[in-house]
Amino acid sequence: MQLSEIELWIVFSIIIGISLSVDLGIINKIRSKFKNKSESTKTINIVEELTFKQSLIRSVIWIILAGIFAMVIFLTYDEHKTLEFLTGYVLEESLSVDNMMLFLLVFTTLGIPYKYQKRILSVGILSAIGMRIFVILIGASLLENFHWMIYVFGGILLVGAFKMIFQRKEDKIDIEKNMAVKFLKKIMPIRTEITEQKFFTKINGMLYATPLFVALIIIEMTDLVFAMDSIPAVLAITTDPFIVITSNIFAISGLRALYFFISSVIHKLYYLKTGLIVLLFFIALKMIISEIYEISIIVSFMIVVLILSIVIIASIIKASRVKNES
Repeated sequence: MQLSEIELWIVFSIIIGISLSVDLGIINKIRSKFKNKSESTKTINIVEELTFKQSLIRSVIWIILAGIFAMVIFLTYDEHKTLEFLTGYVLEESLSVDNMMLFLLVFTTLGIPYKYQKRILSVGILSAIGMRIFVILIGASLLENFHWMIYVFGGILLVGAFKMIFQRKEDKIDIEKNMAVKFLKKIMPIRTEITEQKFFTKINGMLYATPLFVALIIIEMTDLVFAMDSIPAVLAITTDPFIVITSNIFAISGLRALYFFISSVIHKLYYLKTGLIVLLFFIALKMIISEIYEISIIVSFMIVVLILSIVIIASIIKASRVKNES
């Protein structure tokens, strides 16, 4: 099966479009508009909570969809492009886990009920996709036109790794000192009480931002900062915009389901941060020495998978020991 790049984009768009529509409940909402009000109330389940089992199943489905698309790439191109896609996808997905810890802190600090977190993540994912495409195109263009930018991106990854090393473990985020919140306060007042799942509310004719919108703004800004680490990491694997964009969007699209799954087990991933630090150091090294020695894509893929496998196995062993001791 040989597809042109335009046909590949069409296949990719169809898979992502349909999958996101189902995962975010968009199809249910559209279908409910053709029913009466009482039926609509039952169908539009915007405050539905994803159980551990549901989030696990949806996460597995997103991984399977990424695997299917990798097969399409393999049948169209070759194993090299396929490995680039898979390595980029695994990198983005693994680095996203650390970002989810910040999401948890934001929701905890603002006291966002579990049932409302789903909507914030849904809107956040859709806006993050557009932002990521823009950042990827700029990054790929810089590498194509200014080869020395590879050292800049390598330096960014090293800084990210050192930041992780010296990062303090926090139980809450200082909302008042957050730059995004300070900027938002200059535009409109913020209501601290959560009574419904709206991003904005009117009080005495004045528009107020709710804690849900504050959480959304912080998450978006956090994701933008996070993209400064994760996108250069994928660009170290390939500068092909098609591979970088598709692997990123596949990883981001499944984040909502992955968040509800990871939030249940993240306290058991004892060596996650260590693994991510090693990953960033490896990718930074790959970029910096690329002029002297180029690490092949197959070796890169194997090292990334090996690091993540060690993290998961070591965490499972420690979790088992902690359980036995308790």
